[in-house]
Amino acid sequence: MKKEKIADQQFNLPLSNPLSILTGKESKDFTREDLLKVIVEKQIERLTFHHTALDGKIKELKIPVSSVKQAELVLSEGERVDGSSLFRGIIDPGSSDLYIIPDYKTAFISPFDSTSLNFICRYLTPAGELAQFTPDNILARASNLIKNTSGLNLYALGELEFFLIGDFGNDDFPLPKQRGYHASSPFAKSGMILNEMLKYITQLCGNVKYAHQEVGCLDTVFSDLQELDGKRAEQVEIEFLPTPIEDTGDILVLSKWIIRNVAYKHGFVATFAPKLEIGHAGSGMHVHLALMKNNKNVMTTEKGELSENARRLIGGLCRYAPSLTAFGNMVSSSYLRLVPHQEAPTKVCWSEMNRSTLVRVPLGWTNAKNLSNIVNTQQKTKLTDIPVRQTVEIRSPDGSAQTHLLLAGISMAAEWGLRNKKESLEIAKNTYVRENIHSSDKYKELAELATSCAESADILVKERELYQREGIFPPLVIDEVKKILQNETDRNLEKRLKALPEEEKIKESRRIMHSKIHTH
Repeated sequence: MKKEKIADQQFNLPLSNPLSILTGKESKDFTREDLLKVIVEKQIERLTFHHTALDGKIKELKIPVSSVKQAELVLSEGERVDGSSLFRGIIDPGSSDLYIIPDYKTAFISPFDSTSLNFICRYLTPAGELAQFTPDNILARASNLIKNTSGLNLYALGELEFFLIGDFGNDDFPLPKQRGYHASSPFAKSGMILNEMLKYITQLCGNVKYAHQEVGCLDTVFSDLQELDGKRAEQVEIEFLPTPIEDTGDILVLSKWIIRNVAYKHGFVATFAPKLEIGHAGSGMHVHLALMKNNKNVMTTEKGELSENARRLIGGLCRYAPSLTAFGNMVSSSYLRLVPHQEAPTKVCWSEMNRSTLVRVPLGWTNAKNLSNIVNTQQKTKLTDIPVRQTVEIRSPDGSAQTHLLLAGISMAAEWGLRNKKESLEIAKNTYVRENIHSSDKYKELAELATSCAESADILVKERELYQREGIFPPLVIDEVKKILQNETDRNLEKRLKALPEEEKIKESRRIMHSKIHTH
């Protein structure tokens, strides 16, 4: 088959978006007329409107479809919701109504209910304007700020690490402690469940890069919670492909919804909690970033070295890093993961490929192309026009993050770094390390990340203008995040735990870790 004929089959693969197959269009081109045809052809019984609230979890509103005319009205005008319940502390109950309006490009047929056509929605005010205080709209404004001031677009991808917890049945071929990385069956028992998650996420979001078993594996979880105690836990990871950062938040939140629902369907618990057990791997939510111009990655020079813009981005991330934990590490157990001498960072620094640093520059196919030709000597032709794929990765966030606010904060860091060239390049120069960070001569002089939610709240308040500038983060949102962090009441957490006898320390650590297993 000729190359152009293969390209014509873009919507005919098993994991293609089912709505793209039905309409013959990419999701970005969906119109109301397309969706009404889907409703009739697939005999859709209800529309489900999803929207992300301040707690970071996806919400839903179910709307039965009684006629095409009614569906057309709902798709055109949306519905109203109680904003004071969704954004407690920000919206007063006396003036609480908001509109939620479906974003057509996010439409999907629910993998858990084939009679439901689902959407991600945007929040609008009673005046019909995008609500200034909602996390999705804050992220959109931050992304637009980068475009307007630098002419660049910021792309992002997330790594969702999580534990699957339950009764895996056969105990043969056990995984050794901390040796689960890229394990295959029969040692890893969760492969079929992970396959189902991948199928649905790929069909709905279209941008999964890969999935694999991660390091963590617990033969037995010890907990006061019945849903955890005595169960087995395997850690897995799903990594995505880069998308415009304003879309990344919805993709990650929707994917967590799919992961939890698939796990629940099979009688398992999926948790994105930062930590399950002391001495075992924690779960992060690393974020990779790439600057784009005219749809081309501009993170490297022609020689394959990091570009100046990439180093300015790194400088911005390092400048913002101490306060970014306020959005990326929002529960006490986050700070049981961010401890020295493990892969999670504790100091503000960066390096190539070094997994103990805050910002890592991973391999990016910059110095070698057509690698398969080296292995497959029978392959004579070479792939041309290979895109640059270099990213930088910030490794502090975890699954407790308010995803949209975290990505908005990262966008502000990137914009600051690009705008303040001299200062950001100087920061990048001073925070670079080559060796293992813990044996570096620079270790003591590098800035530290917070050690508790309380410290993160303090830093956020001190640095709030970094986020409120240009009107991107409303002051009320900063105040509410501060309250959420302070409500963890974990000041001096590390000292308090160290003062306990060993047995009590373990018990209290588990209580802290397991109290928020369904966080965000």
